[in-house]
Amino acid sequence: MPAPSAGSMEPTRHYPLFGGAFSASLPPGALDVSDLRPVPDNQEVFCHRVTDQSLVVELLELQAHVQGEEAARYHFEDVGGVQGARAMQVDSVQPLPLENLALRSFCQEAWVLSGKQQVAKENQQVAKDVTVHQALLRLPRYQTDLLLTFNDPP
Repeated sequence: MPAPSAGSMEPTRHYPLFGGAFSASLPPGALDVSDLRPVPDNQEVFCHRVTDQSLVVELLELQAHVQGEEAARYHFEDVGGVQGARAMQVDSVQPLPLENLALRSFCQEAWVLSGKQQVAKENQQVAKDVTVHQALLRLPRYQTDLLLTFNDPP
């Protein structure tokens, strides 16, 4: 989500996620989508009222049949399929150094993927190329893939 301008430097706000199991610091203007519509229990979704950018935090079943970079690609394609993407393109997939993560003692591997998905918003026909950035943290101890998806529409 965009950085606030110098004239509107509101502090970031801390949001508890999944009943307080995690927390996130989000910028001013971030809206909790669950205040607007139902959100599945395994997701926390935030959007920005002006830019239409969104952040989705998902707790997913560990997909043990895919490893490494392919796990990141699997989740990217899965999200695109759920959203009805008409086209998908992966631009890059990079490992995320575990020493940078607060969850490093639980995380087996982590990946960052950037790409584009051609999707239409709900109740709209015209599809737009949305830039998608995803971080995948694999937590085998909990049989969980933690997926963070940042959507940046044009």
